[in-house]
Amino acid sequence: MRFTPEKLSIPDQRMKAFIDPDELWRLINNTKADKTRVREIISKSLAKNRLTLEETAVLINASGTDLMEEIKQGAKELKKIVYGNRIVLFAPLYVGNKCSNNCQYCGFRASNKDAVRKTLADTELTLEVEALEDNGQKRLILVYGEHPDYSAEYIAHTVRLVYGVKKGHGEIRRVNINAAPFDIEGFRKIGEAGIGTYQVFQETYHPEAYTWYHLGGKKKEYEWRLTSLDRAQEAGIDDVGIGALFGLYDWRFEVMGLVRHTNHLEACYNVGPHTISFPRIKDAAKLNLKEEYSVTDSDFSKLVAILRLAVPYTGLILTAREAPDVRREVIEYGVSQIDGGTKIELGSYSASQNEDQNLNREQFRISDARSLAEVIDELLNNDYLPSFCTSCYRMGRTGEHFMEFSVPGFIKRFCTPNAILTLSEYICDYASGELAEKGWKAIEKNLITLEPGVMNTTREKIEKIKAGERDLYF
Repeated sequence: MRFTPEKLSIPDQRMKAFIDPDELWRLINNTKADKTRVREIISKSLAKNRLTLEETAVLINASGTDLMEEIKQGAKELKKIVYGNRIVLFAPLYVGNKCSNNCQYCGFRASNKDAVRKTLADTELTLEVEALEDNGQKRLILVYGEHPDYSAEYIAHTVRLVYGVKKGHGEIRRVNINAAPFDIEGFRKIGEAGIGTYQVFQETYHPEAYTWYHLGGKKKEYEWRLTSLDRAQEAGIDDVGIGALFGLYDWRFEVMGLVRHTNHLEACYNVGPHTISFPRIKDAAKLNLKEEYSVTDSDFSKLVAILRLAVPYTGLILTAREAPDVRREVIEYGVSQIDGGTKIELGSYSASQNEDQNLNREQFRISDARSLAEVIDELLNNDYLPSFCTSCYRMGRTGEHFMEFSVPGFIKRFCTPNAILTLSEYICDYASGELAEKGWKAIEKNLITLEPGVMNTTREKIEKIKAGERDLYF
């Protein structure tokens, strides 16, 4: 399915800047939100149609408890339609914190002379991956500071190394990347290593605000960063993730910027972003921010619901920056991926004992330090189906908007069975006692929702997993 790009004052062209701040603000300031219009827009989204910028602005301007509740309920319903009750789990792995940029919100910035700089050696990276596998992780995102040492060749090397680490039944089946933008050739080298999603966050889409926070290094070049995922697409990486760091500028503008970025990628490449991330500013060493742009919990839950409705087919990622109670709430409004058992200090997964978080060795402070098992336990208690599935990427079920939104029955034929199989692996290899019992009950509950043929084949595969086979999928 393809969408007609909106007529904007800056036309969509490959490798060209596409944000017009005046236009986005005109839409925000001049769009009215009445009950009838809001309901029409929610209905359009529930039909799995992406919203226009004007329609997104209507939702942004909606006020009052009743309207906000309708928006949130619409987001919850849409999530069930597109994703079912699955929540995909992953973990971040910080590889190195050297950085040549000077971003005022980040503990890694070059001007922070108190930061303890470190890059994991291959042996240390291997230990980290083994520790993550011992906990049951199957999906990682490797995170790098923006520094010449972290070249395309180096990133490709670490990706191949991570894929090669096997311990017992443990293995990493999908390696995503969060790193500096590259030129086309650099992206091509990284893509050849077999990465999953390549994330580059714009941080703030407002050009002037961008200059407030980015005072040195390559990252201060707004347009170089804005067009980075165009270069990734040109290099053959069609699985990309966008994001904004909420708290740097007005959250309403950033939501519009994310939707505009989605429009641009669709218009130029016929493929929207695979994921959207929306981290909020958290404590970091020597933080230097404008407090007027901090995002309240209420506004945060609203923006998540709006993003879900605006881009029905795109995965939404919620990280451990947020506290458990906030995560518990906003997962309902459309989040499809979360991290669990997160540690962001370099080398901390394989450390013999946990140390207190040290802001001089971390990018920021996390708010949800629960183990992966604890996160899974809560998901099961709330009737979600934890998933470590990676089959679509390896089976070639990717491309325009990940197929889920356009293929009837996709969830019951592929997503739910594969989630069940990966949860079965986790239970057999890593869970015990009450958690294992809860897991098997959840599997049985979800099995009976499948078509008879799919259900029977899934049961057969579960028995093979119990007998020792692994990596079975549809």
